[in-house]
Amino acid sequence: MGRWEPNARGRLEQAALELYLERGFEQTTVAEIAKRAGLTERTFFRHFADKREVLFWGSGTLQEQLVNAVADAPESATPMDAIAAAIESAGVLLQLRGESARQRQAVIAANTELQERELIKLASLSAALAEALRRRGVAEPAASLAAEAGIAVFKIAYVRWIDETGGPDVSRLIRESFDELKAVTAGR
Repeated sequence: MGRWEPNARGRLEQAALELYLERGFEQTTVAEIAKRAGLTERTFFRHFADKREVLFWGSGTLQEQLVNAVADAPESATPMDAIAAAIESAGVLLQLRGESARQRQAVIAANTELQERELIKLASLSAALAEALRRRGVAEPAASLAAEAGIAVFKIAYVRWIDETGGPDVSRLIRESFDELKAVTAGR
């Protein structure tokens, strides 16, 4: 086994995505993932709690990025402007993931349990964004409304990006989606 080779987490993630796409999430075992990556099951469990976590391990980093971006927004920023800045900052992370993000989404789309997990992740992100706005002094329900709207924009832009291989970058799609939200709420 190639345990001494670098990037065990990345190799496990790639092996898992390949197997999930070839055989399906439910039919793939941790042993098969580890074998494909040239690693042991023990190494797999050092990096991931279970085979679902291969698809969701970056959630903590994403949440931290979003919360920090809201906190770093200028004091003069409106709640929606702070959320927009945060969501745009997440676009940079997604852009770096490129094709693996598309593969990940294909696996999630094919499995109801994973879709549910994705919705829970998005709800957690919304709650974290609302809390970040409350720390900035934004009262309820404005904090929750802005956070939920931001996550809705994120979801729409993300789906557009996944569907448009070779198309615009995620950050541009996020900006366009926020502009569209502004137009819709302005009655245009």
